[in-house]
Amino acid sequence: MKIDKHADPAQALARAAANKQQPKPAAAAPAGEAAPRSASRAASAGVPVTLSQNVRSAAVGRASADFNAEKVDAIKAAIDNGSYRVNAEAVADKLLENAYETLSRAQQQRNH
Repeated sequence: MKIDKHADPAQALARAAANKQQPKPAAAAPAGEAAPRSASRAASAGVPVTLSQNVRSAAVGRASADFNAEKVDAIKAAIDNGSYRVNAEAVADKLLENAYETLSRAQQQRNH
């Protein structure tokens, strides 16, 4: 896959998944005819997703967390006016914390 800094990663993944799922045609059709049909098929193709037990149990734990509507509104306003700044260190710390928690749960389930 070619990396393009202007490409939309979600669209690229959807195209790649759709291409893997579609069988190869037996005979090649003229390029002008096949391109519009295959492009529309790739855009509408769904990819089945199955969540592991670890993900499902983690989602249940997060669903019960408190929701702070004022904080959400403040962040939305900051994004809208362009003043929101991402704290990369806090994001990295939280990613590591979540990964540790997920791996710990997986290890506990294997031991039981």
